[in-house]
Amino acid sequence: MNTALGHIRVLDLSRIFAGPWATQNLADLGAEVIKIERPHKGDDTRAWGPPFLKDAEGRETDDSAYFLAVNRAKKSVTLDISTPEGQDIVRKLAAVSDVVIENYKVGTLARYGLAWEDLQKINPRLVYCSITGFGQNGPFADLPGYDYVFQGMGGLMSLTGIPDGEPGGGPMKAGVAISDLITGMYASTAILAALEHRHISGKGQYIDLALLDCTVALSSYMSMNYFLSGKVPKRMGNAHSNMVPYQVFRCQDGNMIIAVGNDSQFVALCKVIGLPDLGTDARFHTAGQRNRNRGELIPLIAEALMARTMDDWVARLEAENVPCGPIYDLKQVFEHEQVKFRGLKQSLPHAAGVDTPAVASPMNLSDTPIRHTRAAPALGEHNNEVFQGILGLEADALEALRNKGIT
Repeated sequence: MNTALGHIRVLDLSRIFAGPWATQNLADLGAEVIKIERPHKGDDTRAWGPPFLKDAEGRETDDSAYFLAVNRAKKSVTLDISTPEGQDIVRKLAAVSDVVIENYKVGTLARYGLAWEDLQKINPRLVYCSITGFGQNGPFADLPGYDYVFQGMGGLMSLTGIPDGEPGGGPMKAGVAISDLITGMYASTAILAALEHRHISGKGQYIDLALLDCTVALSSYMSMNYFLSGKVPKRMGNAHSNMVPYQVFRCQDGNMIIAVGNDSQFVALCKVIGLPDLGTDARFHTAGQRNRNRGELIPLIAEALMARTMDDWVARLEAENVPCGPIYDLKQVFEHEQVKFRGLKQSLPHAAGVDTPAVASPMNLSDTPIRHTRAAPALGEHNNEVFQGILGLEADALEALRNKGIT
């Protein structure tokens, strides 16, 4: 079976999350991803547990769930790139690769002779992607940073959480490392764009990605709201800044989401909940009016929804094509019939002799479908395959490198 990127080799010098998320996307699409890790320790996230994967005898391995979540389908090799011998091997791998991705502090790889300027001389067709906290230039370029920092600095936490003055009010981070995730997604897109341009130009190019930039970009329409109104957006809890009703409501037995996106859906909602006159009320009959008069509208809807259970309301609203749904925990998510039908939970073989669960890629391609074939690699699992099979190192040379602690 063909894959979309089966002809692409990626040299992955990244660690933690944003870079590995980008290269996992490429690996899912079929690219050969060679992940460079520190000898004996590997990627920091291997230790970010518990929980850890257990082997066939029930013993904990050194691989955390965190690591497994962002490194499937890759090849792991161990290499100390701070040594001249390790740097030479990186250059040899870059010469036969299409993409290099790294997330070292600005200037680190230049000191090793592994910067874009160095490797593109070896391989002019190379696409080289750097991911840092603040980018390659500017007054903050030399500073490190983690996802949490950029959720705050990028404005996301100013928009997320209960409004000040209400119980539980205050800034709130997202439940996942969203700055890392979105930077990884932008990196995947930028790399694919550079590869496509290479078909025309014959040359690779350099990609500079910053977690701060990507988090600011994620603010999307909220930044546009600010630009056009001059008003700084505030936290609104589960409500939407522009669409009403578009939030969580309480029912007899729990919470549900109603997400009305247009006027016809609002009319249908009002009919279902027994308040048809609201659908033609001048205060609420357009999206703009509902937004301006949300303080009057929301209590009326909230009172009506307390009359029935969540399941009852969901069934009635779905029958009238009103967007709505329950709020599930992850156990309920993976037990849902639609999630099961779409195959979003996978089981992949691991070098520890067990199968590991995985969340499937959501990218569904008709002619080059994604094949979920293997879990994240064990540390150094592919040393021989890469160093001997790709670079042609002799067994004794590889043994010498191992004895010196370079691999």
